[in-house]
Amino acid sequence: MNRAYELMVIIDGDVEDPNAQAWVKTVSDGITSAGGSLHGKPDWWGKRAYAYPINKKESGYYLVVECVAPAGALDELERSLRLADDIVRHKLIRLPEAEAERRGMTGAAA
Repeated sequence: MNRAYELMVIIDGDVEDPNAQAWVKTVSDGITSAGGSLHGKPDWWGKRAYAYPINKKESGYYLVVECVAPAGALDELERSLRLADDIVRHKLIRLPEAEAERRGMTGAAA
């Protein structure tokens, strides 16, 4: 059964802008290769200041992706994000059914 997810990735602010934007394709390809599909377009927020310093840095690039994938399919993508030097933080959450339905993701999840 497919589930709805939201993934936020924060890329190191010291990375050049084109290299940071290349992570959009990397994350998108990771989702599709795992058997999932993107819901809408990836939301590139650009460079933003952190709420508090992380690793003595003040800013980073933010990316938010909504997707639908089988349970456990995104484990390898999460592992690669955890190991990547450019990634400061990432958070993958499974959306509750009511929220997925509100966002129109249940048609793809059914």
